[in-house]
Amino acid sequence: MRRRWVTALAGALLLVAATAGPAPAAAPITTAIYTADPAALVVGDTLHLYTGHDEAPTGGTNFVMRDWHAFTSTDATTFTDRGAKLSVQAFSWAGADAWAAEVEPRGGKYYWYASVNGNGAGWMDIGVAVADNPLGPFTDAKGGPLISDSTPNSSPLNIDPTVFTDDDGQVYMYWGSYYGLRAARLNPDMTSINGSVITPSGVSNFWEAPWMFKRNGTYYLAYAANDSACSAPGYACIRYATASNPLGPWTHRGVVMDQVSSTTNHPSIIEFKGQWYMVYHNAASPGGGNFRRSVTMDKLYWNADGTMQKVVQTTGPAGPANLALSATPSTSYVSPWETLGAVKDGHTPASSADHGNGAYGNWDHQGTEWIEYRWPSAQNIGKIETYWFDDNLGIDLPASCQVQYWNGSAYVNVPGQSACGVAANTFNLTSFTPVSTTRLRLSITSKPGYSTGVLEWRALS
Repeated sequence: MRRRWVTALAGALLLVAATAGPAPAAAPITTAIYTADPAALVVGDTLHLYTGHDEAPTGGTNFVMRDWHAFTSTDATTFTDRGAKLSVQAFSWAGADAWAAEVEPRGGKYYWYASVNGNGAGWMDIGVAVADNPLGPFTDAKGGPLISDSTPNSSPLNIDPTVFTDDDGQVYMYWGSYYGLRAARLNPDMTSINGSVITPSGVSNFWEAPWMFKRNGTYYLAYAANDSACSAPGYACIRYATASNPLGPWTHRGVVMDQVSSTTNHPSIIEFKGQWYMVYHNAASPGGGNFRRSVTMDKLYWNADGTMQKVVQTTGPAGPANLALSATPSTSYVSPWETLGAVKDGHTPASSADHGNGAYGNWDHQGTEWIEYRWPSAQNIGKIETYWFDDNLGIDLPASCQVQYWNGSAYVNVPGQSACGVAANTFNLTSFTPVSTTRLRLSITSKPGYSTGVLEWRALS
């Protein structure tokens, strides 16, 4: 059996919100952005997590998802954000909605199966991108949807693809929602269906987010279930079933994870360096919610008979939180065609010229201008990360910058500030002795003859 253990799983479906106490959970892999729908893949000694990216504003009531991020770790504890490695724009035939996705290796290439809102027939389609490296670059491998409403026997909602390669090399894909689980074999080209789409039998209370793997000769299918026996109305638990054949019939085995603090959940079960994990999402990050979720993971344990023990959602120290997400921004000046709110929308730019999600800019002002965050109560802040805007026109990288905070009566420089980086095409980290304040200001001095701009500005606890 190949040690691939991938995890795609979706949770893109809008479940009805209900009142439920938040469950404790392990620390999220990041609090700098909101992440969802994890898919795990082990390549060598590195664990890759591919996630969706929630960008809904505070109080938003719909998913806003435009791209997918990749995170890597060698210890399953500390994760590095490798940035947005695929976006809806990679599929010229698609319109919106970067929902759940999964990466599967084959023949030295990596295939990224993604739920997107197609421009053609059907509400949601499944596309596939390909790369020679697990971190890309990825390009559309087909030029159109692999699965759409026009596919015979397709699901009522074609989302949440999970792809599994069996020991004999045959590849299978499972997907669906609205109680419509579907499965099919894939051809060796990884971009076409081999035979008919089937409706697997024996999967109790399936709602969405299937994930398939194999252990000790047994096939396992985990999925989000939406039923009152395991969760509050509108929430999901994670059930699982087993089979002796990858296409079933399946036998329901029970609940492996109770509901979490977000209405949706999306399981990914992975073995990494001898330990099994459940990777999932919840709403536990600061400022989080049903449309501002965070991927996390907890250890998973097995019984002697091959059944899974219910995952205990643990508590743990969280990494630095991006406090900007809950702040109100202000500025000394923003040009009429730029957008101050862009500095805190959680987007990771592809480059300093990438202003597709908006940008802050102060053209044609020169000299020193500032942007600022304000909170209703004091925040403990010790770092910032700044991604500069450079349009190769009137806005250029700054000459210098200085972090200041409100001490109760005046703005003063933060103590112990490290160099305020001004590099292009990256987040510039600036650290300082932590301060407790309701206002944080970034003063930006331009080069002679130019104005300055910012694509994203994070304030980290």
